[in-house]
Amino acid sequence: MKAGNVKRMFKGKAVVTMIVLAALLLLSRPGYSQKGGVYKQKSTYSGFPSLIWPKLYATSFENAKDDLGEYDKPVFSDAVLAMQGKIVTLPGYMMPFENGIKGNHFMLSSLPINACFFCGVGGPETVVEVFALKPMTYTEKPIEVKGKLMLNERNPDQMIYILENAEVLGEIGF
Repeated sequence: MKAGNVKRMFKGKAVVTMIVLAALLLLSRPGYSQKGGVYKQKSTYSGFPSLIWPKLYATSFENAKDDLGEYDKPVFSDAVLAMQGKIVTLPGYMMPFENGIKGNHFMLSSLPINACFFCGVGGPETVVEVFALKPMTYTEKPIEVKGKLMLNERNPDQMIYILENAEVLGEIGF
């Protein structure tokens, strides 16, 4: 099918705009670079206004080894280490773990679900594991969560960032 036929088929500029935006999104995907065994995030945070996510994005990773084998150990920046145990508020997208639709244990991603860490675009520094005080019903809309930030560099069964005693403040409106 020729490009002219596609334009006539959709009769509008919206499709062309969507194609251009999709191409830009693909070209702007975050990546990593390795230098001396340390992996650094190439991208910067560009999500909802937040003073916390840009700091969390600064975490790098180094190759480490323990009794179970090799793994990527997070190297937290001084700014991230200063937030250990502090109450923080983060905007993001909910990704349920258990029970699918409702639960108090879920992931909060700085990126929408179609561009999250599990879909290959972001890295582990783009998500926080949340343990909320009350169960939350899943929503596709962005939410804001407040809780105690804990750093995890040793337990491979959990994310590197954990929000404990978290409270869902609500959906972020546009």
